[in-house]
Amino acid sequence: MKKEKIVQFVCFETPVTTDVFISQWELYNDMVKVKQKVILQQESENKCKYQFVSQHSYSPDETQFIFKKNRRSSHVLEVEMRVKEIGGYSPLQIECNRDSDDEESKILLFLNCFENELDDYRSLPDYTHLNIYQAYYESCTYTFILEYFVNDANTEQLFEMMKTKKLSGDIGVYKECLLQEK
Repeated sequence: MKKEKIVQFVCFETPVTTDVFISQWELYNDMVKVKQKVILQQESENKCKYQFVSQHSYSPDETQFIFKKNRRSSHVLEVEMRVKEIGGYSPLQIECNRDSDDEESKILLFLNCFENELDDYRSLPDYTHLNIYQAYYESCTYTFILEYFVNDANTEQLFEMMKTKKLSGDIGVYKECLLQEK
């Protein structure tokens, strides 16, 4: 029997450069002891409040996800960073389970809506794959997170089309960051 996966979304607001952020982020990520699949994405259009979003995939019985700031020695650089745990989500629809290509961006749509409203978002044009995640815990910030894989040539058009809808949430265009393997 296949165990259900949970995807923990963590969002970051920070004014620092990508290199500085990633080095600090890797320190935070090392606090999670269980090996898990992690994807870190950087907002590329500067139109979303979340500059970075990480996705951590694991089985519900593998770990309790902890992403907290511990005390550090004085020789470790402190970075101005606001961490917002969006919550754990279960996959509702997965069309793509690979990393995005170099010529591909992701549009992440963070929604508070009813499931029957998702058909409007499924019927949008110009994306190649759509993953939909539904809140697993009651304490999640959003009801659904939609992850669109979009060819870079179509990203701006689809992004503008989504902004015309009356969204009850947030939207951003992201590129995956290259991370070192643990």
